[in-house]
Amino acid sequence: MTSISACFQSLRHQNKCAFIPFLTAGDPDLETTAKALKVLNVGGADLIELGVPYSDPLADGPVIQAAATRALQKGVKLEDVLEIVRTTSSEITAPIVLFNYYNPIFYRGVESFLDLIAAAGVKGLVVPDLPLEEAHTLLNAAIERGIEVILLIAPTSSKERIKVIAQQSQGFIYLVSVTGVTGMRTQVATRVEELISLIRSVTDKPIGVGFGISSPEQALQVKQWGANGVIVGSAIVKKLAEGTPEEGLQSVREFCHSIQQAIV
Repeated sequence: MTSISACFQSLRHQNKCAFIPFLTAGDPDLETTAKALKVLNVGGADLIELGVPYSDPLADGPVIQAAATRALQKGVKLEDVLEIVRTTSSEITAPIVLFNYYNPIFYRGVESFLDLIAAAGVKGLVVPDLPLEEAHTLLNAAIERGIEVILLIAPTSSKERIKVIAQQSQGFIYLVSVTGVTGMRTQVATRVEELISLIRSVTDKPIGVGFGISSPEQALQVKQWGANGVIVGSAIVKKLAEGTPEEGLQSVREFCHSIQQAIV
């Protein structure tokens, strides 16, 4: 598993757009999550975002909320998620980015939490409810442990705020394509093209676009607008939860192939 920065640097040299799928760990079960990581890795994922189930997921839409609820009902904890990362890391080349809300980090202590995830092999961290003004406590400690903290830019962010976020974000910049929560949408907001150009005017860091991308056509559109990475979550989580675990894995395999082929 390489670092996130090294992954994007390699893709840039190849003039490629990163495919970044998202999974909710523990849904439908931990064994299937481990298998899904391998399916995604073989299927062309450049990075993989792994969501830790949380009881109050403010940034997540109904599909991912439901998946997190099912995982929590089965008793899935952070340690279980990290054990999956640990046991599959020898077979996964795509850097794993943990999607985790701040309260569990605060509860464990920033440094203890980072030590824990670094030891498991996690390469990046997205904390959707961490305000920019408080991010320094996490950013500084993460750098020391080889963890890259990816900050989010919302569609409503001012140019001044975008500039500061871009300066501090590590690995890549996570551009939220819509005002609201995650979820499948029929089209990607046209303002994304403008936002990519705006971000590009203040930084040369890679830009990943997420929230609402659910089809190969949307993924291609985002790439054509200049994104360096396409993040697909709810559509994958939904497919993995349908039918038996093996049927879900096959559905994910086929869907991710179509996304990956669209942005090659």
